[in-house]
Amino acid sequence: METTKILIGYSIYLPIALFLTYYVSKTLFKNGKIFMLDIFKGREDIADATNRLFETGFYLLNIGFALMILQLQLGQDSYQELIEKLSYKIGGFSIYLGVMLFFNLYFFFRGKRKAKEAQREDRLVFKA
Repeated sequence: METTKILIGYSIYLPIALFLTYYVSKTLFKNGKIFMLDIFKGREDIADATNRLFETGFYLLNIGFALMILQLQLGQDSYQELIEKLSYKIGGFSIYLGVMLFFNLYFFFRGKRKAKEAQREDRLVFKA
């Protein structure tokens, strides 16, 4: 009976983890394109390519982490324990995705700041 509940747990956890990863990724990188265009001074080809590379890395890291924490052990073999373990696992993964989201935003803003600093330096050199 425990094996059946574990398989039920996996069939609930995996689609939720994959959907959360997909949703966060699409939201982040759809809106991140604006930052990339600013960082690369409107050069859309480089901005798109870099954004896709970041998106691929985001998927690899997060799906890899979701699979790495997949293991589910039930001590009491009850549905209550299954739900509690799943909520803990999905909640933890959601927090992890949130941290990764802010980590990526940090890099977007850092890249934007560096691009603005480089623009200022270019203007100073051009005026001199």
